[in-house]
Amino acid sequence: MGHKKLHLPSKICPVCGLSFAWRKKWERYWDDVKYCSEKCRRNKNNVHD
Repeated sequence: MGHKKLHLPSKICPVCGLSFAWRKKWERYWDDVKYCSEKCRRNKNNVHD
């Protein structure tokens, strides 16, 4: 039997426009996470329309 993933919360990255899911490393500050990656965080001035 494999591990079944639960329905994880997700957000849309304002830079690339892609959806990204909750990760264990973001557990304590999920409400503050805005970007899907460090690359998008660094490029936050190039917001996707």
